[in-house]
Amino acid sequence: ISSVFMELLERQFPIESPFQQMKFRSPTDFADQLAVHVNHLNRALKDITGKTTSQVIAERIAQEAKALLKHTDWQIAEISTCLGFEESPHFINFFKKHTQLTPKAFRSAQVV
Repeated sequence: ISSVFMELLERQFPIESPFQQMKFRSPTDFADQLAVHVNHLNRALKDITGKTTSQVIAERIAQEAKALLKHTDWQIAEISTCLGFEESPHFINFFKKHTQLTPKAFRSAQVV
């Protein structure tokens, strides 16, 4: 189940247009797609990766955010929307939590 989850997660990337949006963002979204209970999915991922479903999803979103900030000139609000955040401040807080930098600071520093 964890490999099918990872495939479903990865199929949403890369984001190639500011009009493209992630379809599945929450553990429940993925569990529904896989026709399993969210707790079952969480246990399966935790056994394989040592991380919760939410952690795996968040790490992949942060990875994509870094790629978009580095390789596109899209506005931060556009990237935020593509990655499923309803409001830019939520994306900025998420990004800072995962990278210790704001999206603007990351982009201007071009940190890898």
